[in-house]
Amino acid sequence: MADVASQKQGEHTKEKMRSHIGLPALEISAAFPQATPATLFPSMACDYYQFDDLLSSEESSLRKNVRKVMEKEIAPIMAEYWEKAEFPFHVIPKLAALNVAGGTIQGYGCPGLSITASAVAIAEIARVDASCSTFVLVHSSLAMLTIGLCGSEAQKQKYLPSLARFSAVACWALTEPDYGSDASSLSTTATKVNGGWLLEGQKRWIGNSTFADVLVIFARNTSTNQINGFIVKKGSPGLSATKIENKIGLRIVQNGDIVLKKVFVPDEDRLPGVNSFQDTSKVLAVSRVMVAWQPIGISMGVFDMCHRYLKERKQFGAPLAAFQINQLKLSRMLGNIQAMLLVGWRLCKLYESGKMTSGQASLGKAWTSKTARETVSLGRELLGGNGILADFLVAKAFCDLEPIFSYEGTYEINSLVTGREITGIASFKPAVLGKVSRL
Repeated sequence: MADVASQKQGEHTKEKMRSHIGLPALEISAAFPQATPATLFPSMACDYYQFDDLLSSEESSLRKNVRKVMEKEIAPIMAEYWEKAEFPFHVIPKLAALNVAGGTIQGYGCPGLSITASAVAIAEIARVDASCSTFVLVHSSLAMLTIGLCGSEAQKQKYLPSLARFSAVACWALTEPDYGSDASSLSTTATKVNGGWLLEGQKRWIGNSTFADVLVIFARNTSTNQINGFIVKKGSPGLSATKIENKIGLRIVQNGDIVLKKVFVPDEDRLPGVNSFQDTSKVLAVSRVMVAWQPIGISMGVFDMCHRYLKERKQFGAPLAAFQINQLKLSRMLGNIQAMLLVGWRLCKLYESGKMTSGQASLGKAWTSKTARETVSLGRELLGGNGILADFLVAKAFCDLEPIFSYEGTYEINSLVTGREITGIASFKPAVLGKVSRL
């Protein structure tokens, strides 16, 4: 009798499982309730030390508006596009409406924001989706900023207004297959010819490159051996960009390999303000301030998700939030976020007062990305099995943080930039290259 009952119970269980096959995702979610997914983004709970008090009314208003748009427009679709590793082109008008492209650039249709406003806007974008924040950063804080700082008046008037509206999209190409951290040694060449330049070489890991209308390319002048900058238009003969597949992080970002085969660039599209790698470094110093805020935003989103999840999800007859070890981890995450916010804010104020150094920018980016790694790892632990599902944000954020930890200068390189500044000694290259012994 027991065997018959057991068999019937097994058949009933199998039938119940089969009945769920093919059900819409919402019905499956209802059948197996766990917690609210990140498609309905949690309210902000991470602003524990009332960071808004440090912002002007304009900066605070922008922060709230960006948060509202990201939660409403981006949160419902981010996991789907992240899983597919595709870019949601239909949300570009929504991002354009934020009016943050161009950041601190004055005029030319750009918003002329304080760097603090630009930074908190990036953090709010990253709080919901790191890929969208990278898309905006590449377009605005690298490509547009290079044109704004290093371009001629004619170039600014020609390119910046459409880029500010996102009616055109830009990318920024410095890194090469053989030169990442050692970017100043890049091998792409620019050869002067009648009426312009011929670019020859390769670039790698270039965000937005597969669909960018405007490409800011850095190449070595074959006459001076110095780094120059060029504006290259989409569809130029000899230019090709191929998507890099199989990434585990920032999957929505379309990183590409660029090949330049005798690409002609007219004289009017050479950036007159880029005559050495030091000119490129001026742009990187500013963009590193902005990149330092991406880990802050990612950590905020992870904390907010964990805070809600732990109050909704129950085990052993109690909400997960009731357990001491979970409260300990939440408090540790919260403390990290408050510290990151204050470091990021101070970095912005140093820039606005003209006191910020490249070493300070590098330390800010290195430290926030390292601290965010710990914060997001704690969030991953708190969500248990659901911590590996993109539906609950944390798994996606966990992966998205890894490329941010490495781009715009790895943790080690940024630390060495700071080390050089505080000691006066550069330690990027070994003083003596010894032979490798073979055992």
